[in-house]
Amino acid sequence: MARVLLYYAHPGHRHSHVNKEMFRAAQKVDGITIVDMYAEYPRHDIRVEREQERLLDHDVILFQHPLFWYSTPGLVKDWIDLTLQSGFAYGDNGDKLKGKILMQAITAAGPEDAYTTDGYQHFPLRTFLTPMEQTANLCKMRYASPYSLYSALKAPGAGEVAPHVSGYVSLLEALRDDRYDFDAAPDVVSYATLPLKVEA
Repeated sequence: MARVLLYYAHPGHRHSHVNKEMFRAAQKVDGITIVDMYAEYPRHDIRVEREQERLLDHDVILFQHPLFWYSTPGLVKDWIDLTLQSGFAYGDNGDKLKGKILMQAITAAGPEDAYTTDGYQHFPLRTFLTPMEQTANLCKMRYASPYSLYSALKAPGAGEVAPHVSGYVSLLEALRDDRYDFDAAPDVVSYATLPLKVEA
């Protein structure tokens, strides 16, 4: 079994359309560690040694958050700036995270066709996640395709919340149980395209 560490980051949690339900469901999944970042660090006073110990104790690091201005919420960036220090995550002797998995579970307000070269966002969703992917590369981690939901603001009315949340639970369980097929994952993963290994 893999040791999964889930960081949840949503500064507007109580107003959330989808992430709140994802987080609630994740808390019922046995065998994973969950950190509510804004509850734990409301003033962004990140305890670096504690966070580094958490990283060392886990195999899969998953950040769940909405896409904020084409990036992560600010607390995630602060966490990266402080926690992934030279000599620990990169640089001389900075190989402590080598071989671990880094993944994101994100929600995007716009529809899928907006995240194309012809759409109003002008770029594929993965392009906006490049900083996190390169962070994984620098730290000798493997960046896994993000689990994503487009049109998140319209998801409740479209009946998309329940299947997305169910898929998220399946994702967490598959990561925990080593049943997730990273090699078979498309660039962006949804509840309909979860690449699960077939059990013998």
